[in-house]
Amino acid sequence: MNIDIIFKIAAIGILVTVLNQILIRSGREEQAMMVTLAGIVVVLMMIIHLINNLFNTVKTIFHLY
Repeated sequence: MNIDIIFKIAAIGILVTVLNQILIRSGREEQAMMVTLAGIVVVLMMIIHLINNLFNTVKTIFHLY
């Protein structure tokens, strides 16, 4: 497995956390929530093909069709 994806997810998590704290401290809780949701969506879009590969591997190993 490529370890770069882990570092990318960690960087996105750190960036979202910093932005979230800045927005909350400035009284913009709604925007902070939107930044958090956007971060989750970005990470899910990054790993969706890995999850697909996992399911295909499981189907191949157990001969499921």
